[in-house]
Parts: sequence; C-alpha cells; structure tokens
Amino acid sequence: MKNNININKKQIETFQKEGVILIKGLFKDWVDIIRAGIDYNMENPGPYAAENLKDGENGRFFDDYCNWPRITEFEDVIKNSEAGKTAAALMKSKAVQIFHDHVLVKEPGTSKPTPWHQDSPYYFVDGDQHVSFWSPMDHVTNATLRCISGSHLWPKPVLPTKWLSEDNFFPDDNKYMPVPDPDSDPDRYKIVEWEMEPGDAVAFNYKILHGARGNDLTTRRRAFSVRFVGDDARYISRPGPTSPPYPGHNMADGDRLREDWFPVVYSEGS
Repeated sequence: MKNNININKKQIETFQKEGVILIKGLFKDWVDIIRAGIDYNMENPGPYAAENLKDGENGRFFDDYCNWPRITEFEDVIKNSEAGKTAAALMKSKAVQIFHDHVLVKEPGTSKPTPWHQDSPYYFVDGDQHVSFWSPMDHVTNATLRCISGSHLWPKPVLPTKWLSEDNFFPDDNKYMPVPDPDSDPDRYKIVEWEMEPGDAVAFNYKILHGARGNDLTTRRRAFSVRFVGDDARYISRPGPTSPPYPGHNMADGDRLREDWFPVVYSEGS
C-alpha cells in the first residue's frame, strides 16, 4: 500500500532552508493501521512509556517510543509506506535508517502543553541529515504541532529538559541556550503551524524548536511520529543519558548507527 507521494524541488528547498514543511496526506492510507497500533501501544505500554501530567492536572498526556520492533502496525508503516522515500528526498540522502517511532496522545480536556524543545540535544545522533514526521490520527486545530522556522540553524542547541519535572536533562553549561518562549516575543520568532487532517504530516529537522498546545477539545489528539536518519548520521556521546537511552548499544563517537538496531528502510534505486 503506497500513496505515491511526490516531493518537489520547492518543498525540498523549503525544508532545507526553514527546517519544516507540511506534507498533505503522507500517511492517509495508513490511518486505520496506525490507530490500531496506537490502541495496542496504550493497552500494552513499553518500558519508556510515560504519563506527563502532575497531580491535579486535567486529562491524560501519554507518550511512548521505540515500539516498532514489537508492534507490527508500526513496523508495517515504517517499512512499507512512502515515509522512507520521502525522508531521503528531504534529507538529500541516498539511504535512510529508522531511528525510532513515537506516540503522543492527548485525551480531551488535557490542558498540558508539550513544552518547547529541540529533539537533537536528547539524541545521540550527530549530523545534518535527519527528519521527523509528526502525523495526527485525528483532525487537529489548536493542538497541532508548532515549529519555529529556521531554528535548526541557531548557533547553539536549546538545553533539554524533563517534561514532567521540568528539570534540566543535562548540566546547564555554555554549550546550550536556555529554552526560549516564542509566544512571549512573536515578532522575534516565526511560528508555523497548520490545521491538519488525519494522515497529514509535519516534516521537521531534529534541530527545530517545536511544541504543542494542550488539547482543550472534546475529541482525542493521537499523534504518531517517526524519526529517520541519513548518510551523515554518526553516534555522538552526550554529557548525560540520552532519550531514547538505547542501553548497551556499544557504539563509539563517530560510528555509523548500527544497522541491526537501526535498519535501512530505503536506499536509492530500491
């Protein structure tokens, strides 16, 4: 089952320059399959599953990642949809490896926002060829993904924080910049966001600053995200544990990501 999504030159140029674009219908033929995978994931959480609300906060904000090896629906989408081919075009990469999947569910009445953050500082991935696809499985308006155009080109990464405790993930030093508040200075930051239908996808660079509002609607907001890396991806150590942690990977700085853990899902000419 393939959508035959074609990425044009202008979309690739915009992705490279701004770090984020909207791709209509990338997963439109996979919505029922992804929904089934999310249902299974929530009924059978993995070791990294988290509930991201404090006592007294309304709703439910569930997230979990790295489940594609055990959830057949996610594996099917990752290996057989147009996502890998699309990632290759956007990254300008000859080959594409899966890094991980991520499910984020905000039930109706969940006021908790997804805090502004960059993914790259949490990861042990170095390089410029990488892309995430964030796709809602429900119609979204205010609870859509919000990204800061061009933030993948900032000179310093944003300090990663823990979503629930809001503590710093790593020691705060001059290698990182504080987490900005784009809503407090809209003239300084270009916030891009879209009303989206199930199966649409936001494609963004790992270094893009992004977040999401709470879900104040009476309907669910189920999001499926999948992250890919390209030819220049290399392992890099961080000043603390990474997220995802991937314990026992046995990689050293400068190594390519091991293909038995992060298999190639698309290669040029395939």
